[in-house]
Amino acid sequence: MKDIERFITGFRRFREDYFGSEYSPFEHLKQGQTPKTMIIACSDSRVDPAILTNCAPGDIFSVRNVANMVPPFEENGGHHGVSAALEFAVCHLGVEHIIVLGHSQCGGINALMKGSCGCKGGGFISRWMSIAIPARERVLAELPDKGPELQQRAAEQAAIILSLENLLSFPWIDERVSRGELTLHGWYFDLAAGELLDYAPEQGRFEVLR
Repeated sequence: MKDIERFITGFRRFREDYFGSEYSPFEHLKQGQTPKTMIIACSDSRVDPAILTNCAPGDIFSVRNVANMVPPFEENGGHHGVSAALEFAVCHLGVEHIIVLGHSQCGGINALMKGSCGCKGGGFISRWMSIAIPARERVLAELPDKGPELQQRAAEQAAIILSLENLLSFPWIDERVSRGELTLHGWYFDLAAGELLDYAPEQGRFEVLR
């Protein structure tokens, strides 16, 4: 119950900060949202995209899932939560940027590399992380003699690149990127170093953002 009490106390502070003054930052947000950026981030409790980017409410449209994965475009009868969020952000909100935000020490990627996804009687994580199998195979092929720590870091970054590629499989994303109306970004947050890296496709590597 201590966590719940802390959360309620935190909400009271939030309400005082955002609703307590004569001018409320939420005054214009009551009319709707107009974010220009979507961030697809990991569910990891240490990697909150709004905190990492020092954003205010209404600045970003965010989706969080295990290992910040974007599935490829599919038109079957499944429940496509990430795809639905992408459609809403791109086709209805008209975002101009999509950021795939990965990070070091990712539990989903660790499970993928160790082949230990899922719980007994579960399997949801295994099915979800199967999206990233091409990233795992690429790392094992290119870095077969490296240690598990380096392989995991490489897989975390390769999964970001894979998600960027999967974004372009959505026709309405590919069209907007081609017209220069939408830009895709791959970011990697290094928890240990406190650094943010940006994927530079021309160089084929992640570079520290200064």
